[in-house]
Amino acid sequence: MIDVIDTGIGIPEDRLDKVFEEFTQAYSDTTRKYGGTGLGLTISRRLAQLQGGGITVKSERDKGSTFTVSIPYGTA
Repeated sequence: MIDVIDTGIGIPEDRLDKVFEEFTQAYSDTTRKYGGTGLGLTISRRLAQLQGGGITVKSERDKGSTFTVSIPYGTA
């Protein structure tokens, strides 16, 4: 597993699932303030799923977020 942690603006609980949808960001003003298209998490989740894994998110508004990527792999 890999954790990506930030101390940014966080994501409200009711928006957590939406951040993985295409062209969606947690806040409507995020695009104007920070830029972006809302595709990064969608693409990342799909790539993880194609390898048999996934991405989850835990977040607290105004405190930051933790995205956890898990991809199963075998050992030689």
